[in-house]
Amino acid sequence: MTDIPAQLLEVANRVDQALAEIFADERATWRALDPALDTPLGDLEDFVAGGGKRIRPAYCHWGWVTAGGDPDGDGMLPGACALELLHAFALVHDDVMDGSPTRRGSPTTWARYIRRHEAGHWQGEGRRFGEAAAILVGDIAMVMADRCIGNAPPEVRAVWDALRTELNMGQYLDVLGTVTGDVSAESARTIMRNKTAGYTIVRPLQLGAALAGRADLADDLAAHGMPLGIAFQLRDDMLGAFGDSERTGKPVGDDLTEGKPTVLMALARDAADPAQSAVLDKAGSPMGADDIAAIQQVMVDTGAVAASEAETERLLAEALSAIEALPDHHGSRAALRALADYVVERDV
Repeated sequence: MTDIPAQLLEVANRVDQALAEIFADERATWRALDPALDTPLGDLEDFVAGGGKRIRPAYCHWGWVTAGGDPDGDGMLPGACALELLHAFALVHDDVMDGSPTRRGSPTTWARYIRRHEAGHWQGEGRRFGEAAAILVGDIAMVMADRCIGNAPPEVRAVWDALRTELNMGQYLDVLGTVTGDVSAESARTIMRNKTAGYTIVRPLQLGAALAGRADLADDLAAHGMPLGIAFQLRDDMLGAFGDSERTGKPVGDDLTEGKPTVLMALARDAADPAQSAVLDKAGSPMGADDIAAIQQVMVDTGAVAASEAETERLLAEALSAIEALPDHHGSRAALRALADYVVERDV
């Protein structure tokens, strides 16, 4: 198990406290209108509090500190909380799109509402209700995230708007690639740059810097964050194909069953012989443990796993080198190095 760095834990604790206060006010307001409205807000709060790593808020904080912001101040908290709420929006909707029944070892939001529909013997189709309710929970998260940003200066709003737009465009390409099955390694990297690298590392760093009044650091922060964000997703893809379900909270080979358009899969397809291609073609459909194991073996035998791991290490080295061009305030460079090692070496 990879240890979580103190530079992340300290931020996570502050953000958790701030989010708890936001939800306490929000739930009290809407519970007074109708007690039924406490259910989606309670589900959202449980989801947000239920084991997220707080990587995006941490990068917002260290972008803020890198730009000269007070490490003990609260100026980055609106951005950090907004990022975590936006992440909840993305994951709740992602689970609906993928039909994933579990996340972090627990039923997903849409699955919870199906259970409520069944327990209440309600009218209509349970799956339709579950998905509709989950979409609304995600939408609530997006609205709450936007309200955290509030009337921010234009340079802050520009980063936030770019982040939200890129996330959705990258997600569409991901959904499209899943159903067509026709994604090259370079196309998968395009998805990575928008859906993951920008949304997870580059834009949170830039958001924190903009909140500190240093939007001019955007390019230098991107020089660190973009290669690291791609390495982060390469590691995520490896976990999605080979990860331990007890650690990841999702079924073994979940990405393979869903047919996710990953660089790992694209590399395997490019190097596969006809027999190996036939095995890989099973991805994207319901499979048993033997089928998943066979695809995993092809990924190893074609050299896709080794190539992906080598690319991850190269990108990590590039990201670490770029830190030297950034200001060093209150240990910010050391913090960025620790976070970089963690996001690439993590096992969940």
